[in-house]
Amino acid sequence: MRRRDLIKLIPATPWAGALLAGIFPWSQSRAGSVQGGTTARKRNLFKELNIRTFINAAGTLTYMTGCLMQDEVVETISSTSKDFCMLDEVQDKVGERIAKMVHAEAATVTSGAFSALTMGLAGLLTGMDLKRVEQLPHLAGTGMKSEVICQKSHDERYNHAFLNTGCTMVLVETVDELENAINEKTALMHFLNIASNHGNIQHEEWVALGKKFNVPTSIDIAADIPPASNLWKFNEMGFDFVCVSGGKAIRGPQSAGLLMGKKHIISAARLNAPPRGFNIARGHKVNKEEILGMYVALEKYLATDHDLEWKSWETGIAQIENVIKRIPGITTEVFIPELGNITPTLTIAWDPRQIKLTGKALRENLRNGNPSIEAGFEGLPLYANQAGSDSIDPAIAETLPGKDLVNITVWMMKPGEEKIVARRLHEEFTKASV
Repeated sequence: MRRRDLIKLIPATPWAGALLAGIFPWSQSRAGSVQGGTTARKRNLFKELNIRTFINAAGTLTYMTGCLMQDEVVETISSTSKDFCMLDEVQDKVGERIAKMVHAEAATVTSGAFSALTMGLAGLLTGMDLKRVEQLPHLAGTGMKSEVICQKSHDERYNHAFLNTGCTMVLVETVDELENAINEKTALMHFLNIASNHGNIQHEEWVALGKKFNVPTSIDIAADIPPASNLWKFNEMGFDFVCVSGGKAIRGPQSAGLLMGKKHIISAARLNAPPRGFNIARGHKVNKEEILGMYVALEKYLATDHDLEWKSWETGIAQIENVIKRIPGITTEVFIPELGNITPTLTIAWDPRQIKLTGKALRENLRNGNPSIEAGFEGLPLYANQAGSDSIDPAIAETLPGKDLVNITVWMMKPGEEKIVARRLHEEFTKASV
């Protein structure tokens, strides 16, 4: 009997569908989709799980989930999730394209800038020696180098990425101290771009000293885009590897970053990373969706009209400033951070004799309002140069210097949100005015 004839014999009873599914399992999903007659309702998991969402007036901070990905990036992640491919091939092809974009010999997508630091150093320590790869982070008796030199002012919490390899940090302040610190154990000379105005040795001299003593140099520029030119500036300057976050201004996946630099370092770094499972970076996994999403994000970022984008930020800041600066007791100033998060930023201060409000109270009122708004504050960028405020606990941040000022940025806002922020600030300042 043909399948079609058998189906005709099955009566339209409640058990018919179950019988059909038992005979032809493939029919169950089709029957369900037809009988249902409707598509599944789109879930709002933020509401379902009672997770607060907010307008981001603070910037690309990890504890605030970084950035919002561009639609093209989200579509890339969705569409590439429907097929299998070989992970190494994705990294090969994407890395080749990215390297050309950033003027580097090679590049690879990592699970963030922190991961890039660990992987870059691991590559230097092991080279292409599989036995050494398996031994990290246990350096004793292996013949591998074990020290990373950086300026004292550049030693911040993210340098823990280097400690993960088993290495120790050696801190210096002058050229003489640096030259005396270099020895047979020295694996790397590391530079922190956002702290460059605090150190005695600047970028070019750091690279030159590395070349003089045949010691590789690295630089962390995690949050130092824009300008877009920073993506290739330090590769062209001669740093052996450069690390950047993908989930900030580039607006790629928050769990992605870039390691770019000399080809032999990147190749060895990848040997220390997935899909291989015998290495220290196995837990730094990025799947095909994130790798390809990072590629599309970078492609789109470099194609952006950055002059037009900058003007839109200035316009948004001006709209907020114009609404509140006429309130008695309010002082405003627009500034541009020198080294990281380089976007127009509005600092708002007030006379406590005329406005009975603390910075902490203002931020809490904005946070607890509808819609919720997260504002920045003066202490945060000050602290960033010393200890990496990107992941600072907000409760700790409230105790930092400058806590009675607020900073506002618009670069992570959706269109029109600057008007909401201006209105809410005006409401809070007016309500607190004496």
